[in-house]
Amino acid sequence: MKYFSVFILILCLLPQFSCNCDTQQVNEIDPSLVLWYNEPAESWTEALPVGNGRLGAMVYGGTEVETIQFNEETLWTGQPHDYSHKEAYRVLDKLRELLWDGKQEEAHKLGNEKFMSEPLGQLCYQPFGNIILNFPNHENVSNYTRKLDLENALASVSYDLNGVNYSREILSSEPDQALLIQLEASQKEALEFSVRLDTPHNKFDVSVDGNVIVIKGLANNYPDEKVRAGAPYPESKVTFEARLKVISDGELVSKDGTIVVRNAKSATLQLVAGTSFINYNDISGDPEEKCITYLNNLEGKSFEDVKDAHVADYQNLFGRVKLDLGKSEISSRPTNERLATFYADEDPSLVALLYQYGRYLLISSSRKGTQPANLQGIWNDDITPPWDSKYTININAEMNYWPAEITNLSELAEPLFGMVEDLSVTGRKVAKEHYNSDGWVAHHNTDIWRGAAPINNANHGIWISGGAWLSQNLWWHYQFSGDKGFLKNRAYPIMKEASVFFASYLVPDPKNPEWLISGPSNSPENGGLVMGPTMDHQIIRNLLNNTIEAANVLGVDADFVQVLQEKSSKIAPNQIGRYGQLQEWLEDKDDPENEHRHVSHLWGLHPGNEIHPLTTPELAEACKVVLAHRGDGGTGWSRAWKINFWARLLDGDHSFLILKNLMVPSIDAKTNKDNGGLYLNLFDAHPPFQIDGNFGATSGITEMLLQSHLRDENGDYFLDILPALPTALASGEISGIKARGGFELALVWENGNLVSVDVKSLVGNKLNLRYAGALISQDTQIGETYSFTNANF
Repeated sequence: MKYFSVFILILCLLPQFSCNCDTQQVNEIDPSLVLWYNEPAESWTEALPVGNGRLGAMVYGGTEVETIQFNEETLWTGQPHDYSHKEAYRVLDKLRELLWDGKQEEAHKLGNEKFMSEPLGQLCYQPFGNIILNFPNHENVSNYTRKLDLENALASVSYDLNGVNYSREILSSEPDQALLIQLEASQKEALEFSVRLDTPHNKFDVSVDGNVIVIKGLANNYPDEKVRAGAPYPESKVTFEARLKVISDGELVSKDGTIVVRNAKSATLQLVAGTSFINYNDISGDPEEKCITYLNNLEGKSFEDVKDAHVADYQNLFGRVKLDLGKSEISSRPTNERLATFYADEDPSLVALLYQYGRYLLISSSRKGTQPANLQGIWNDDITPPWDSKYTININAEMNYWPAEITNLSELAEPLFGMVEDLSVTGRKVAKEHYNSDGWVAHHNTDIWRGAAPINNANHGIWISGGAWLSQNLWWHYQFSGDKGFLKNRAYPIMKEASVFFASYLVPDPKNPEWLISGPSNSPENGGLVMGPTMDHQIIRNLLNNTIEAANVLGVDADFVQVLQEKSSKIAPNQIGRYGQLQEWLEDKDDPENEHRHVSHLWGLHPGNEIHPLTTPELAEACKVVLAHRGDGGTGWSRAWKINFWARLLDGDHSFLILKNLMVPSIDAKTNKDNGGLYLNLFDAHPPFQIDGNFGATSGITEMLLQSHLRDENGDYFLDILPALPTALASGEISGIKARGGFELALVWENGNLVSVDVKSLVGNKLNLRYAGALISQDTQIGETYSFTNANF
């Protein structure tokens, strides 16, 4: 501690961007609910994100120049488009024949020529623009603090200059559909700045109408350098508009698209934005009309009015789950310093911060009526973003929603359900054109235009389980909520039609004719085009079994249930190979030296439920062998998935080791190399930034504390309490987390042992509460809470 104190003293003596040495203010910062820094962001992955599900922004916190980069979720390249390849099914049998004959390269070639999406790729999510604020002579400041308050969804900046305190508060309001910036000076007439808007798009216009800056334009075409050969990419036809209204007690002067504020004490900036997008098949909207409506709705509202409504709306979601893992002196440091030393000090409050950050990001990027969170949530500053910042549905989009049900944010999965409903329409044509089949199918990517055909390259793009995997989220929603209306009207029709497709798609294995296998397909994204990848079989088996159960719950489709039962029972089972590993393919050809980031064949362990140490111990051991081969590293989202794997294997300390491997600074301070982990704003690094690792980490921490995917002989769920509690998190408490069967729990534990558990029954199902091998079973009443202590087990 002696050296730490000296370090703090040195920082406080620095004249520029020094730490805020007001001890009271630092102590007021809850280290498990606030990201904070004592200097502005130098890069986008140091900036702080705000969002309302639709409108997102990144706050840099500059003093002389502040950049707030913003996005609107529907600003994409392209236009409504049918990606299916006409009569691709004519080569389906040939593809299977080539693969059975061991002619993989020929199958790749034929697939690329005759079976792929038109065009070969999908389209990309685009940044909207920047709010640029200039503060003359604000370079030599003191007592600088930049914060993101997760409890209230507020970003803020504060610093002193020449005896004046300057502060900014930034929020993105869902109730008012606007981004607001409040600027304050502690003295009258001390606030002076200019503000303007710009955009990276080629075709745009900026004007000033009184105290409103208006920017409008046309989305760029898909970047030439990313175009794949073949059919032309659709021309971009999405139009956009943003309006920034400036309200101040000072003087306003406009010139050349810029508004200057002088002699003010405070100012409020109101940004609204919209595009012509209505849905994946309609871009006839009027962005100008949308912006005018948004601004009119703000008329007469003060910043405090908007803030109060914003905080109340946000806390209704965020406040449902509380997590306390303890804190110490090291917890009070700036977030970047905490991240730099976490691998050594294992500060539990930083774990709590990352956990709640995942929930914050989901609330901020996925709301009712919005698009689902994409590869980067809603935050993207790149006109040519990595992987197009779209939806990769062979792990990444699904991982985004792993925390939704378990961390009491069920309604935030609504945008994902909407996307699946859209895909069940576009995927019906793909099923017909590519497989001559009824039902619907989606491959490994989709975009805002709901592409469902295989893209990029046959060696990884022909993967048929994307829609089946997405259907799992619909079933989860029923498992957690018990909502039979949702099951009947939304989930079951989609699950049924997905099952219709697979009932005709599965084919007998020539070597084991009693088995049904998947193919042509691949094991994402490893090993090329094959017949019979293990992951497919696990996902399809899960889909068929869920559809069977849903039909039985609803009392419908008895004949179809019989068909699915027969199909499911014949799907090739999991195989254990010569190294003791769970095989990734039907053939025993796994390479123990392969450290590929995808660990696709462990899907049945997580997020599936067919492998577990208590129910299938041999398969669970085989999963451990795979994880040993793949290693404890990987890209950010891969590390996050492994946190969940090891929690499901009931090894809390190994799960925490992977969490530690994720919670390291992604960019090496000495070499500047981006190795993966977390950026300084705690964004997950693939690298580059992908948001899925944030959501996967929140899910994995929850899996350490509560699991509810196993069932008894009557189909009732076991609620496994602290099944994988790490030594490093020996004491803590959490409340508000959810379990299948319709339960909400609060847990307290000390020194590695359960102290108490409260269980609220939301549906009235039977309670099977399990801890340390002991089981409490009892009937419950809707709305009643049942309390237990360690002594009850």
